[in-house]
Amino acid sequence: MERSYRVETRYATAPDQVPGMTTEALRRRFLAEELFAPGQARLLYSHEDRMVIGGVAAGDAPVELPCPAELRAEHFLQRRELGVVNVGEASGTVTVDGTKHELGARECLYVGRGAREVSFLGGDFYLVSTPAHTEHPTVRVGLADAEPVRLGSQEGSNDRTIYKFIHAAGIRSCQLVLGVTVLEPGSMWNTMPCHTHERRTEAYFYFGLPAGHRVVHLMGRPDETRNIIVADRQAVISPPWSVHCGFGTAAYAFVWAMGGENQAYDDVEQVAIGEMR
Repeated sequence: MERSYRVETRYATAPDQVPGMTTEALRRRFLAEELFAPGQARLLYSHEDRMVIGGVAAGDAPVELPCPAELRAEHFLQRRELGVVNVGEASGTVTVDGTKHELGARECLYVGRGAREVSFLGGDFYLVSTPAHTEHPTVRVGLADAEPVRLGSQEGSNDRTIYKFIHAAGIRSCQLVLGVTVLEPGSMWNTMPCHTHERRTEAYFYFGLPAGHRVVHLMGRPDETRNIIVADRQAVISPPWSVHCGFGTAAYAFVWAMGGENQAYDDVEQVAIGEMR
C-alpha cells in the first residue's frame, strides 16, 4: 500500500507572545487550514501536550496511517492512542490490525496503544492522537451510544447537543478526551460563557459549515482575546492558557478533543462574559 502523507510541526506558544502577533502570525501558529487532500493523510504535530491532529480523505483506495519521523517510533501507535471521527456524509471503514470497523457520519473509533496497522477507506476522517502509557481496547461508538448533553437555548443562539465519546465514564483512554458538538439551525454560539483549563490542551475542528460561511473563533487570555476566522474543515489548537469559543454565520458542528494532565471534564477555569476583553 502506498504511503502518502504530509506532516507539519507546530511549537508551543507562551501567552505573552500573542499580543504582538499579526493576523497572519496567529493563523500560522494556531490554525490548521488544509487537513484534507484526496488519497492522503495530513498530520499536524503540536508541541502543546504532544497532540497530533490530522485528516484522511480516503476515497475508493485505502490510505494507511503513517508513522512520520517526528514520532521516532516503529509505528504510529507504539506510544500513542488515537481518536477517529467520520466527518463526511458517507460511511467509511477503519481497519485496525485486520479488523474492520464501519463508521457512519459523526461516529467515532478509539484505537488503543500498540495497534500496528491502521488504514482508512471510503470516508473523510478527522484524527486526534495523544501520548499513551498503557493499552486500552479499540472501541467503536455511534451517536446513539454516546452520552448526549443538551445545552443552551434558541433564544440564546446556542441550542446545541454535546456527544461525549472518549471520556472517563465512556470509552476508556489514557489521556485523550473527545466528543462532537452539534448546533441546531438558527444557533451560532459555542462554549459561551467560555473557560480555560490549565491542565489540558484542546483542539476544535469545525465541520458541517455551509459553503461561504465562517466561524469566528475567539482565543487568547480572557482579558486580551484575539479572533481567528475559520472555514469548514479547519481546526484551531487551544493552549491550556487560552479561551476557546466561537460563533458562526450559520449552524455547524465541531469535534473537541483534549489531552494533558487529567481527564476531568469539569476541571476548568470559568470566565464570566463580563470579564472578557
